[in-house]
Amino acid sequence: MSTADIRPAIDAALVRRLVDAQFPRWAGSPLELLDPAGSDHVIYRLGEELTVRLPRHSGAIGQARKEFEWLPRLAAHLPLAVPTPVGVGEPGFGYPWPWAVSRWLEGEVATVEALADSSEAAVELAEFLTALQRFAPEERPALEGREDLVIRPLADRDRATRAAIAKVGGVFDAAAMTELWDAALSAPGWGRPPVWVHGDFHTGNLLVDGGRLSAVIDFGGLGIGDPACDLMIAFTLMSARSRAVFRAALGVDDATWTRGRGWALATGLNAYTYYAAVDPRVAVQTTRQITEALIG
Repeated sequence: MSTADIRPAIDAALVRRLVDAQFPRWAGSPLELLDPAGSDHVIYRLGEELTVRLPRHSGAIGQARKEFEWLPRLAAHLPLAVPTPVGVGEPGFGYPWPWAVSRWLEGEVATVEALADSSEAAVELAEFLTALQRFAPEERPALEGREDLVIRPLADRDRATRAAIAKVGGVFDAAAMTELWDAALSAPGWGRPPVWVHGDFHTGNLLVDGGRLSAVIDFGGLGIGDPACDLMIAFTLMSARSRAVFRAALGVDDATWTRGRGWALATGLNAYTYYAAVDPRVAVQTTRQITEALIG
């Protein structure tokens, strides 16, 4: 079995042992499994103030250290809260990868039902992305060669996306998907210096508290590249009307918008083909994402 296929068994007993051994000041604090927690991590609430996140698969194992390094630097520059890392745990007791302890963030996962038509939320998300893209730490020159922060170009997804289009052609309009994908790949690229992007900017990574957007979470995809990848939020969350408000507030040109639709299509298809058959929640979310990307 390759490392990519490893899916370690994670339960409360394992998490208890890891926390008690490596962070004894929280030994004995209550653990509560958060479900659903997403496809990349198993998440436990630790006491009242903390969360423990353990990667489910090898694709997520760099997130703990990345967030520990960058989120404290980003936080002061962003208009919405982000996770506050407090420690990185090491492998142990048969669990093979680094894991994270962060401060608990109040709020519930954002929903289409609550926010799809909200122009206020659309503007707030545009302001968040604008602030993120402007973040330029003094360490920026040292980022050369940091492969963990490079956002791969959309064209790298070409083969997988065309295969997915063929696979789901009976569910969605294959001709329309192919037309959009061709347009996204042929659109002019990002001709300016690369900017900071969240990298996985969808509805499931937004929190709402008191009916308002309160936080952005899950920065495993954080990196530097083409900001079009973060436009997927326009197609996972927004209606056509709020999407227009978002685009205007962010000042997105036609080429970047087309690439953003391509990102939404590619990531939606990827999740749909992997998870829709076994997770009705993902099926609904990704069906909306693909459909809205085709609408534009």
